[in-house]
Amino acid sequence: MATFRVGEWDDTSVAYVQLKAGADATPLLEGLPNDQCGCPHWGYMLEGAIHVRYSDGKEEVCRAGEMFYWPGGHTVWVEEDTSFVEFSPRKQLKEVYDHIGKKVSAEA
Repeated sequence: MATFRVGEWDDTSVAYVQLKAGADATPLLEGLPNDQCGCPHWGYMLEGAIHVRYSDGKEEVCRAGEMFYWPGGHTVWVEEDTSFVEFSPRKQLKEVYDHIGKKVSAEA
C-alpha cells in the first residue's frame, strides 16, 4: 500500500512517497513514543491528499500543489491515491522507518 524511495544528503533524508487509497500509518506507529511519528517533515504534495493528526488533536488535510511542515508528534492516513516528496532529519527518519519495517515484517 506504500512505496518509499529515499536518498540521503548529509543529515537530511529526501523521500518520494506513494500511498494507495486507504493507507493508514497509525497502526504502524504503535510502539513509538505516543504511538506517533516523532520526526519532523517538510515537503510538497504531488497528487491526492493526506490527513494529518497531531499530538494535540488538531487535524489538517494537505492537498496536491501544497507545501507542508509536519512537526514531530503526528500520524497520517489517505483516502485516495497520494504522492509527495518530503525532507526530514536523516537519523530521526531512519528510526521511524526502521520501526515501521519491523512492524510490516512481523505482519507478513
